[in-house]
Amino acid sequence: MKNERSFTEELSSRQMLEIDACTQCGECLKHCPVQDVTGNPSVSPPEKIRMFRELIRSTDGLKARLFGPGEANRKLLDDFARAVYECTTCGACGQNCPVGIFTQRLWPALRKEMVKRGLGPIGVQANLPKVVKNSGNPYDKPANDRYRPWFPEHVAVAEKADMAYYAGCTGAYEAQPMVRGDALVLGAIGEPFTMLPPEEEVCCGFPLFITGQHDLLKELVDRLVEGYRARGVRTLVCSCPCCVNIMSRDWPAIYGQALPFAIRHISQYVASSIRAGKLKLNKELRERVIYHDPCYLSRGVGVIEEPREVLRSIPGITLLEFERNGLNSRCCGSGGAARKVFHENAIKMGRQTIDEAVEKKADRLILSCPACYAKVNEAMQGHDRQIRITDIMELVAELLKENEGEKVGG
Repeated sequence: MKNERSFTEELSSRQMLEIDACTQCGECLKHCPVQDVTGNPSVSPPEKIRMFRELIRSTDGLKARLFGPGEANRKLLDDFARAVYECTTCGACGQNCPVGIFTQRLWPALRKEMVKRGLGPIGVQANLPKVVKNSGNPYDKPANDRYRPWFPEHVAVAEKADMAYYAGCTGAYEAQPMVRGDALVLGAIGEPFTMLPPEEEVCCGFPLFITGQHDLLKELVDRLVEGYRARGVRTLVCSCPCCVNIMSRDWPAIYGQALPFAIRHISQYVASSIRAGKLKLNKELRERVIYHDPCYLSRGVGVIEEPREVLRSIPGITLLEFERNGLNSRCCGSGGAARKVFHENAIKMGRQTIDEAVEKKADRLILSCPACYAKVNEAMQGHDRQIRITDIMELVAELLKENEGEKVGG
């Protein structure tokens, strides 16, 4: 394939340095979830960087500068595209990189380069722009069904308020017990909150961003930001880690200026409400629970302690930890849109999470990500080990309902 553009066009100065800095030491292989389930070094983090270095040399190396860009090896391009899209973009490799490569941001940038060259994304991922454009969500589900049937009828939503709740596409369509729990807990706290109408709460843009397909991002972000601005929103609360990540990290740059509101994960809001006495959990739960840190919540935006604070506020509970937790948590297999194409990898990763939870003798596996919620539940189907899976706000709402009956019911 003729090189008509540099392979470095989508990279920041930092990312250029990161690609050069990789020593191929292999430390990241101990933490890569794809390596855990495939053992395939051709899709490993060091190999991705090695291949991309070769591609850069074809356009920016000394020979290319002297004699002009050469032909890019098509097999190398295809192998690299597959490797970068099989990755879950969980960032565990970068978290443990001796030279500090920020891979959770590097891999999406390299995917964007593949899209520019017509070599990505892979499989059904390529349909995302058309689907999101037509339906407002990556699942191609009707906008009118976005809040049905999960939104509790007794929870009031204000026309305008300082705070807004964004349900997100995966929660609304794939993990409804999770977002129902969010709404019930927000209703129990009692502070007014608003939401966009279902046809206006479109995709946050993360599925497009993470697959390297950026053309629609500005349209989606502007639409959402202006919608919340018109409702007087000063704080936007969301439970999906991927949504929170792109909102806080990328929306300001895409929007072109500072957002008119702050972004908070729902665990941050609920933990502060518990501390302030606005939410009281009196119902005992004498169970051993184990909490899984979502990659884009812990490594992505640094929300680690707040979910644990919420869980520890439940009387009688015993909170267990995975061997890898917090910044070093193991990906459950749902990240980076890889689950849409590399289904078997995702199921194996999800079962690793289930297996460890069972081995730790937990009564419940607590999640706080809709993609994890959907995929780990799927991974448990037909698996020889079983455990009860509950979203953190689903659990809080369950306890509140037992305490207060219809006041938080719906």
